[in-house]
Amino acid sequence: MYLCWLPEGTRPERAGAVMLDEIGDSLLDLEPIGLTIDVDDEAAQFPPPAPPPADEPTVRAVVSLWLGCYDRRAPFEAVLAEGCERIAGYQVVESLYRDYGGNEWSEPRDWADGVRSPGPLTVTMFEQHPDFEYDAWLRFWHERQSPMSEAIQPRTRYVRNAVFRAITDDAPPYKAIVEEAWPSVESVTDPMQFFCGDGDPERLKANITTMLETTMAFIPYDTMRNLTMSEWILRTP
Repeated sequence: MYLCWLPEGTRPERAGAVMLDEIGDSLLDLEPIGLTIDVDDEAAQFPPPAPPPADEPTVRAVVSLWLGCYDRRAPFEAVLAEGCERIAGYQVVESLYRDYGGNEWSEPRDWADGVRSPGPLTVTMFEQHPDFEYDAWLRFWHERQSPMSEAIQPRTRYVRNAVFRAITDDAPPYKAIVEEAWPSVESVTDPMQFFCGDGDPERLKANITTMLETTMAFIPYDTMRNLTMSEWILRTP
């Protein structure tokens, strides 16, 4: 997986064109097994649940490549480096906790490769909490956080990417890259929908409290970056 920065001031429609029409097409020409690009395009212009610092250069895209062997990534990195101002690469272990059609919030995927996924996407990167050893931290994330959030949030898809190691020299020390798809923009921006409050203020308060207590236990919030993007599955692995 690669985090991609574009030149400051790149407009959303230009970000989409660069990442999909230019970089995406060139990556597909290299015949990866699979390719997904999450991008901050014109359809992703709504506030994330936890906005990043306003004065910090923002990741504008996340590129997921499936290759037979990571050693053969050099031509793909060359394409990304040529089109982006900065890239940070990671070798990750993907866990598809929930796919489209796996719960009441969505139908199975019925759109073709190369077509934007219909709902919005949030992408969250964070580091390992210093109070945990790695294995215990991973178990907390997978065994406590994942089922809890599944129960109180209307996600249509949830992909956990645990970072095995960084593969570029200047990559931030993230240990997790999480991709979450949602039914609509309102399901992200309206707290009553985002936390499945169902119109009940007390239920909303309880669900928010549970979420904050759990996430703060294993995520160092000062390292977390949360972004809104569009998901483009260009080649299904």
